[in-house]
Amino acid sequence: MNEIWKIVLLGLTGLAAGFINVNAGGGSTLTLPALIFLGLDSAMANGTNRVGILMQNIFAVSSFRNQSVHNAKESLLYSAVTLPGAILGSILSLRIDDVWFQRILAFVMLGIVITMIIPQRNINYNRIESSPEHRKPALFVLFFIGLYGGFIQVGVGFLLMAALYHILKLNLIYVNMHKVFIVMIYTIPALLIFAISGNVNWLYGLILGLGNGVGAYIGVKVQIRSGEKIIKVILASAILIMAIKLFV
Repeated sequence: MNEIWKIVLLGLTGLAAGFINVNAGGGSTLTLPALIFLGLDSAMANGTNRVGILMQNIFAVSSFRNQSVHNAKESLLYSAVTLPGAILGSILSLRIDDVWFQRILAFVMLGIVITMIIPQRNINYNRIESSPEHRKPALFVLFFIGLYGGFIQVGVGFLLMAALYHILKLNLIYVNMHKVFIVMIYTIPALLIFAISGNVNWLYGLILGLGNGVGAYIGVKVQIRSGEKIIKVILASAILIMAIKLFV
């Protein structure tokens, strides 16, 4: 495959992944295989993918702010708790096999989609700001989600959405707003760890990142215009596809 087709493949893959990630998650199930297909080993693909993730979430945060959907104080709090786990997970990812964890994750993914599409009675999921009594358990869970995100990244969006949605009872648009901010922050040290270890192809990463960023920017506009319904449709579809992929 010549270089032009590689650029086209990475750009289009990033575009699709960015759109999926800001509405649900699992976009890395597209980008990681694409990077490996282009000849990168798993560690290099994992590190290179972080360039795309970082650019994607910078674009997404900007898009949310342009749509007046933001809460920097809460987003920074959640990011601060997630960050230590992400750093530890990134270090572990260079040494530990993740096959069994991915298979367990498949069951988690199915559980998440079931709980998010079944209506819950007497619970207000339309909040745009969390309540103090729900914040403490959420912060505990977010540390371990950060650990997983630094370790593998694939599917971390689903886990963040589940925590922010079910524990904090937030509206799905605000769930996604916090999610992209959290991932943006913890991806910075994770990317540095991969870069220092020599596991980043910067050319592929930047091309992928441009596609991710454009997809993310468009994805934010679509979900704000269409509301929670479109998020639930994309979320359910993405989780089911990822769960099937992890089982195979």
